[in-house]
Amino acid sequence: MSGNDRKPSAAIANDLDRFRLRAFVDALDKAGELETHDGPLDLVELAALFEENPRAVLARGVGAERHELVGNVVGSRARLAMAFGVTPDKLLHEVRRRLNTPPRLVELSREEAPVQQVVLTGDDADLTSLPAHLQHGLDGAPYISAAIDFVVDPRTGLTNSGIRRLMLRGRRESGIDLVSPSDFRAIYEANAKNGPVPVSFIVGSHPIDHVAATMRVPVDELGLVASLRDAPLPVVKCVTNDIRVPADAEYVLEGYLDERGHVEAEGPFGEFLGYYGEVKRNPVFHLTAITHRRDALFQTMSIGGRKMEFTDTAQLNALRTEVIVWRALESAVREPLGVCATGSSGGMFNIRVSLRQRVPGEARNAIAAAFGCLANIKNVFVVDPDVDIFSDAQMDWALATRFQPDRDLVVQGGFRALPLDPSLGGKSRIGGKAGFDLTWPFGETGKLEVTVPELPKFQGKAFVSVRAALEDGPKYFEELMTARASRDGREIVRELELLRAAPGVERDERGRYRLR
Repeated sequence: MSGNDRKPSAAIANDLDRFRLRAFVDALDKAGELETHDGPLDLVELAALFEENPRAVLARGVGAERHELVGNVVGSRARLAMAFGVTPDKLLHEVRRRLNTPPRLVELSREEAPVQQVVLTGDDADLTSLPAHLQHGLDGAPYISAAIDFVVDPRTGLTNSGIRRLMLRGRRESGIDLVSPSDFRAIYEANAKNGPVPVSFIVGSHPIDHVAATMRVPVDELGLVASLRDAPLPVVKCVTNDIRVPADAEYVLEGYLDERGHVEAEGPFGEFLGYYGEVKRNPVFHLTAITHRRDALFQTMSIGGRKMEFTDTAQLNALRTEVIVWRALESAVREPLGVCATGSSGGMFNIRVSLRQRVPGEARNAIAAAFGCLANIKNVFVVDPDVDIFSDAQMDWALATRFQPDRDLVVQGGFRALPLDPSLGGKSRIGGKAGFDLTWPFGETGKLEVTVPELPKFQGKAFVSVRAALEDGPKYFEELMTARASRDGREIVRELELLRAAPGVERDERGRYRLR
């Protein structure tokens, strides 16, 4: 459980912008990762700004109210790594480290909490006053797509968190996607019979908070935000319900899901796999309050489209998937080295694993572990340490040169699958998985035929002559150049020519020169 201080320390009270979304956006600007639009923009212009854009986008004058809005904030692994203060290759291991950090919460009063600087209730609380825009051509309505939900399970008292889209239905009503298996759905369905279920949504959050909302860890998930921040989390109780939320967010939408269940049409929506999701029956969210900072920055998330690797959802899904797969690998193989979930597969369908094999069969063990740890995983590619799992080109090279379909392909069926996968061809919840063993057979990595060419290093011992070097033992041509400190190489050819006569020079099976 999390530590909980009733009163804020001076450091927390004075540093409520450290994990603010706006502060991170400013950092993106300095890093050249932000595209800024200062002039007025209608909401209909927003979707085109975000689509297939490799940078984050900040618009300073959106809609009639001239809202500030940002999107694509974590639409690249590099930006997600920036949020954690590491390079992209260190991101997974930094998240794993922080997950073990004991959480600490610091409770603030309403007067201290930036997110409650402005409080709107009653008729003043209006969802249509927010810059929610139509993201895809066939969407059911404008969506709030970057909302992090916080709900308390009455049975345990623990806070659950996730990311849910909200489809505008009116000034104080929205649809919510709650059909997929999730803790929030279980909490709702277990408690709706007793009346409305309170929930609060954060809109405008530091990327770390979004990462926390994607994780599957059996803890109080408000504390999980604190752990991943690696810092005390300021929280404040909402105005119209008893849910505590991060006090340094930009907006909070307070309210409840009514008790009628999955009754109202929600969707369609351009989903994270790059296709539309169908119209669904979902609960209805009722707004009771909007609170926000005085200079609040609204946030939207990019979802779907033809360049999924540039979307927020793909990158968040990828990091979550990598954490889950790594945990499975730790008990399945001796030395996992890396995991990459590709953004272009939605961050979950295609998984790449790097490992150092200690015994035969570990590549197959890794494939089996990945198959079983997450329903959404469909294709698993396992490589040796010399292949960069974050390089499409190197993965393609490994598939082309190290893989024999009749020997290295693992195909199994009957697994629970993600219903959104259009290749299932309908309502099936069962699908197949494929594993691609792209590793060299155990014990064969020392052969010349499987050694990757590299630039000459010209490192080794010096000798007074080529003959003296060969008397020391067989040498590659590079070693002979090193032995004579050659900056050319052709004089080595001439010395070898002389040595062929007496005492004689030959080549061994590895291509090294040696004396007869």
